[in-house]
Amino acid sequence: MIQVINVSLQFGGRVLFKDVNLKFTKGNCYGIIGANGSGKSTFLKILTGELEPNKGEVYIDKGERMSVLNQNQNAYDEHTVLETVLMGHKKLWEIGKEKDALYLKSDFSEEDGIRAGELEAEFASLGGWEADGEAKSLLSSIGISDKFFETKMSEIDPKQKVKVLLAQALFGNPDILVLDEPTNNLDFKTTVWLENFLLNFENTVIIVSHNRHFLNKVCTHICDVDYGQINMMLGNYDFWFETSQLMQRQLKDQNKKAEQRAKELKDFIARFSANASKSKQATSRKKELEKLTIEDIKPSSRKYPFIDFKFEQEIGKEILIVKNLTLKGFFNNLSFNVSHGDKIAFLCSNSLIITKLFDVITGKIQADSGTVHWGKTIKFSYLPQDNNDYFEGNSLSIVDWLRQYSKDQTEMYIRGWLGRMLFSGEEALKQVKVLSGGEKVRCMFAKMMLEAGNLLLFDEPTNHLDLESITSLNKGMINFRGPILFTSHDQELVETVANRIIDIKNENTFVDKTCSYSEYASLN
Repeated sequence: MIQVINVSLQFGGRVLFKDVNLKFTKGNCYGIIGANGSGKSTFLKILTGELEPNKGEVYIDKGERMSVLNQNQNAYDEHTVLETVLMGHKKLWEIGKEKDALYLKSDFSEEDGIRAGELEAEFASLGGWEADGEAKSLLSSIGISDKFFETKMSEIDPKQKVKVLLAQALFGNPDILVLDEPTNNLDFKTTVWLENFLLNFENTVIIVSHNRHFLNKVCTHICDVDYGQINMMLGNYDFWFETSQLMQRQLKDQNKKAEQRAKELKDFIARFSANASKSKQATSRKKELEKLTIEDIKPSSRKYPFIDFKFEQEIGKEILIVKNLTLKGFFNNLSFNVSHGDKIAFLCSNSLIITKLFDVITGKIQADSGTVHWGKTIKFSYLPQDNNDYFEGNSLSIVDWLRQYSKDQTEMYIRGWLGRMLFSGEEALKQVKVLSGGEKVRCMFAKMMLEAGNLLLFDEPTNHLDLESITSLNKGMINFRGPILFTSHDQELVETVANRIIDIKNENTFVDKTCSYSEYASLN
């Protein structure tokens, strides 16, 4: 168990947390969520002892070992892959090194022999003799070939480094596992493996992640970092989000009687309680959820952008025909037609290929051969992955920047659209060149909504976004009546939006299936 007791932290006049009291117990997985800059990763640093709070303490049960996912990919460059994983169990690693050093002594004494015996006993009790085999098995499970076990970390691909550091954190069955964005840069197969690993992990897990599908799959509790407080709620991310939305609606309607509000909550819980993220805990979780009352739930004060793509020009018979499209080094003789109702997710292990395809389709670059034919009624709107051309070196305010894309030039009208994207008051007067990555993407959404395209293209639209913006975008894409062509590493977005998959396997091979993402994944 790990317990947070009256923890407060502030930097200068800014209070991140005040009098936080939480208890993380064995057998549960806790997702830490919050707006960008709210202090999620800072809170993890307090839990792991990397940062001291101004007040309060973090208590860990005696003898329990904490393991933390290392974010520095170059920290172990001088060690082999296998050594890096073994170093995840610090105490075991240090005992092994001390033991080996004793046996190498030329003047091995009786005192050294006694010490070696003590070390051997402790080494055995910690599972030292099985450690190599377990580390190798873990590496193989996570997709690292045995030919790399003795390779130095400095010599392997960065994508492989991420996997090795994950294996390091998981090694040795830690009592408390702390993971900050563990699915970043992981491929689909490894992410699924990690999900299954955590579903069967019997100790305490604490996670910060923007991956909603992952949070929904593995979390038993959500901890919401919100305006200096951290509120813990039973359930996964979807349960937290929908409950919070329900509570906000109820707060707006104060005329509803308590009995009616309680019935709404009971009906809501009945729909969600069976969707346990850990199947072995389904029964106990259901019982706990059924005990929830209105008083147990605190609505979040989090703000969500309003993303709703509309169009006026109705779509004719012809939409988009791509025929024998070739761009040397990327794709060869690629053909597909877009039909009414298509929401197509493009998959590829090399994301640059899809970026190049979208650039060709939208006319940004020319293909070597083949044709792109747009229907006469089609007006597309495109969100590129790299939006720097729209903002770099631009001294315009957000209001004046968005005015370029609006028929109605009045400030009130422009500010209305910016308000949807959470730019209000003085915020709307900031120069666009100083905006953060997430703020720029929200500006691009406002631009796309003003353009009112009847076909939308998105290249990794969730990059730089917080969970609130991702959730709003997800709803906007689901509700859009026209065709969508998109690519995203956000599994929840792909699963809930796409009804057709185009998977570019390599330059010469692609698969086109009308199905959901999960249906397609089950075939591969």
